[in-house]
Amino acid sequence: MNPGADGGLVRVPAAGVMLEGNLAIPPRASGIVLFAHGSGSSRHSPRNRAVARALNEGGLATLLVDLLTPAEESLDEQTGHLRFDIGLLADRLVDAADWLIANEETRSLPIGLFGASTGGGAALVAAAQRPNTVRAVVSRGGRPDLAGAALSRVRAPTLLIVGARDEPVIELNREAFERLRCEKKLEIVPGATHLFEEPGALEEVARFARDWFRRFLAPPAAGVRSSREREREASS
Repeated sequence: MNPGADGGLVRVPAAGVMLEGNLAIPPRASGIVLFAHGSGSSRHSPRNRAVARALNEGGLATLLVDLLTPAEESLDEQTGHLRFDIGLLADRLVDAADWLIANEETRSLPIGLFGASTGGGAALVAAAQRPNTVRAVVSRGGRPDLAGAALSRVRAPTLLIVGARDEPVIELNREAFERLRCEKKLEIVPGATHLFEEPGALEEVARFARDWFRRFLAPPAAGVRSSREREREASS
């Protein structure tokens, strides 16, 4: 598999539709990060592709997948309603995570979720629905508040990253941060706005995300037991 951020084209079944994605697996990958794109965005987002490249260089596989079909994207460009359908986006993330577990190339890799904008809310809802599958979550300029009641059910260690000049979103992240009951951290990038377009801002996001995922997607052999293993021990 091509280790670059573009990766190889894959098709992921999700609730009766087929989603297109790019899967990149570097040699000796320690985990895989599934991207949840934000409002009106897709797997071709230059910002998420840049973060994915940094993760690949850090030994992490990535799956950038379009959570909407081309027909749905066309409709959403006119109405804008599907990008805020957090339940739909989260369900498709769950289906994509299940596909990673079933896929021969990725089934052994611990899974993390990276959400941007509204994708941050969808990633947290998906993490709450799959507590034994999702090992870590990172939100970039996200809307974790859109996860609603699911916030208190998230068990995966969660990192929220916000730009210091993105004031309305900072407040929404702080409120959501207080509702999380998992291991958590809030990072505010100095001088950055919502899209992290300032020099060095996106590189800082990528560094924070890489370090978080490398920490929490460490294989069990490195001393971290999976949730499945702990459940088996408790029931034996």
